[in-house]
Amino acid sequence: MANLNELFSIRKEISPRVRLGLGFLSWMIVILVWIGLTHWELLPPFSLPKPLGVMRAFGKLWTEYDLLGNVGESWWRIAQAFFWCAVIAIPLGILMASFRWLFELINPVAAPMRAMPLTAFLPAFIALFGMDETMKVAFLWFGMFFYLLAVVVEEVNRVDNALLETAYTLGAKRRHALWLMFRASFPAIFSSFRILYDIGWTYVILAEMVNARKGVGYMVEAARKVLDFERVYAGIIAIGIAAFLFRFLLTFLERKLFPWRQATAALSGAAAAVPSAHAHLKAAKRGA
Repeated sequence: MANLNELFSIRKEISPRVRLGLGFLSWMIVILVWIGLTHWELLPPFSLPKPLGVMRAFGKLWTEYDLLGNVGESWWRIAQAFFWCAVIAIPLGILMASFRWLFELINPVAAPMRAMPLTAFLPAFIALFGMDETMKVAFLWFGMFFYLLAVVVEEVNRVDNALLETAYTLGAKRRHALWLMFRASFPAIFSSFRILYDIGWTYVILAEMVNARKGVGYMVEAARKVLDFERVYAGIIAIGIAAFLFRFLLTFLERKLFPWRQATAALSGAAAAVPSAHAHLKAAKRGA
């Protein structure tokens, strides 16, 4: 175990073993507090069921309530919304960061949308798209789109101007420069996909509480309607595990696709996002 001086040194990295131990300790504290609250009945049983009952309900979710199928359905809804979000937000964000007039045209509408509570738009989406799958995917798309658009604009703006100047010096045209900025900023944009998926998992619960027959949100809402709070809490834990696994998958893909980001994590700006100007310039000309 690291000594106290190391633990309380400002911005000092800790070893993987200490990090694992602290993570285990934090969850043990949460579980012990949960056990204590239910053992001494400090809260009503309906509001916080006992851990053992929740674990039994978790087993029922797997064997009797098609947990895997519900998680898969929720993931598919998020994946569809995420795909259309990326297809529209990434090109639009690159153009907004490249042409100031386009940024000033779109940003006055996009910026306030990020501050609006998404729940307020749910009745409007029901009125526009009905209560079936189209509404759910559109609602999720709307919840993620403006966040991703802001990230794309920010990351493209971080691309070093020296990269573009080098490209123009070597004869690159406007389309080459746009492709170059995409290549330079995409690793950082990909890194934001983890947060975007977290947002998707947050909003899919709300979307699936409206006229759904499948999905983790429907699963939790169905348990709440019959006052089976052990199953409600088991469903919440299942959602957390599913979201964590998908976040882990995106982290793994990022490390495999962009290994240089790990080696250059200490650098700032565009230098951390690209291996070299010449590599991206060649890639831009090949992709033209």
